[in-house]
Amino acid sequence: MTTKILALTDALGNLVRFVLRPGHRFDTVGVPPLIDGLSFGGLIADKAFDSNSIIADLNEHGAKIVISQHPRRASPLPLDTELYKWRHLIENFFCKLKDFKRIAMRADKTDQSFNAIIHLAAAVINSR
Repeated sequence: MTTKILALTDALGNLVRFVLRPGHRFDTVGVPPLIDGLSFGGLIADKAFDSNSIIADLNEHGAKIVISQHPRRASPLPLDTELYKWRHLIENFFCKLKDFKRIAMRADKTDQSFNAIIHLAAAVINSR
């Protein structure tokens, strides 16, 4: 059984919110809880988040959409390639989070202990 971590970071790659989902669920299911109640100017994401419902939510927020498009998209959206390059800061967050993999992979993990580990990891990462 696997777990997906969907994380929302600020422009510098610092954790804002995260959602844990079963590994077999689509990434797009976790986006509404991440952005609900927040004001933001844009969202940078990869192809996994190229969904008409997410695009509609972002348009509703008035946010700039910087999502790499799936090649089969019927009507491609413009992509600011220079701004998309900043996605590496988000990727850096996940790379730093992998430093805590040894702790998170222990056999007795529960949702509560896993949430505590993620918060601890985020606090350590953000303090660096």
